[in-house]
Formats: sequence, C-alpha cells, structure tokens
Amino acid sequence: MASRRGVVTSALVAVVLAAGGSTRLGRPKQLLTRDGETLVHRAARLALAAGASRVLVIVGAQADDVVAAVRDLPVEYVVNARWREGLAGSVRVAVDALAPHDHATLLMTCDQPALDAAHLWALREASRRATSGSAATRFGDRVGVPAVVAPTMLRAALAAQGDRGLRDALNAAGADVIACDAPDLGVDIDTPEDLAAAVARGWLDPLE
Repeated sequence: MASRRGVVTSALVAVVLAAGGSTRLGRPKQLLTRDGETLVHRAARLALAAGASRVLVIVGAQADDVVAAVRDLPVEYVVNARWREGLAGSVRVAVDALAPHDHATLLMTCDQPALDAAHLWALREASRRATSGSAATRFGDRVGVPAVVAPTMLRAALAAQGDRGLRDALNAAGADVIACDAPDLGVDIDTPEDLAAAVARGWLDPLE
C-alpha cells in the first residue's frame, strides 16, 4: 500500500510493550502523562499515526487501568500473565498472538516520552532498505526500540532472556539492521530521578 508520504510500504503490525511493573519508579509508568495523555495511549496513537494496520498492546501489571487508558483507540490488548519475566516475555506473548505472521513488526515501549510519529516513519522507510528488513533506534553506541523488525528477527528475539534480550539481538545483527539516530529516546523512565528529569525537560507533566 502507499503511505501518506507517497512511499510504497508493506503491511505493518505494531506491538506496544506495556506490561512492566515499574518497580523502581514506584508508580505505573504506562499511566504517566504528557500533555494530559497517558504514555501508553500516546504510544498506541503514534503507532496508528505511523500507519500500523494492527496495534497490539501487551499488558500485565495494572492491566485493567492500562486497558482502560487505550479503550478509545482501535487497538487490541493481550495479557502477559508472566510480566515479571521482563520485556522478552512480552515479545513472546506478542509473537504467539500474531501467529501466523509474515509482516514487519514495529516493537515499542511506552516509556519514551520524546518519541514522535516522524521517527516511526523513518524506521519504516529504513527497514525497507535494510538487508535484514529491520531498522532500530540508535542512542549513543547502542541500538534498541522502537524498532521495525522482520519476521526472522522477531523469531530470533524469542530466544532472548530478560529486558535486554531484544536489544542484544538487534545489536548482534550489526550493519544488517539500519540504525536511525534519536538520542533522546535513550532516556528511559525507570527511576524517580528519570521521572524528575523528564518533567524538567517538558517531556512529562508534573505529578499532582
């Protein structure tokens, strides 16, 4: 199909990984807000804005509240009952929910408040040029999510263990994965200090 930028693109499914317990932060990061919009809603909305034909939100901790936050969007949700196992477990749940699946997949987390739709479009277009069919976000000397991954890369991620598993798989692919620079996306909202820094930069609303 043709994208709104006039570039022919293949079908894209998006997966928003939003199952984590935010234990270090002490509050569900999925429900933090930017301009009054929860981060999980914002991530799902941006996935739709990037042309995803299907969006899956993987939920776990605070599942009812997270689902309620995206109820107005045309998205699906899947519960990861083993969310304590980390991001790689949520990727497995997503792959099972998508099977059989032979299209590119946009993998996202919801704790990157500096993300915008333009970066997601850049990843889509880069993935079409990559020999692996995959493109990832580069921050500093590493790459990670958001990333558009080919089915083969997604299957490789199934062997990953823990929160760094997918990132390790993307980095191991080297030049076969095109990297799109976005330094601000390397800032995760994992701790109260991260939260305070994001608020100071205008990426998140002040806590009430």
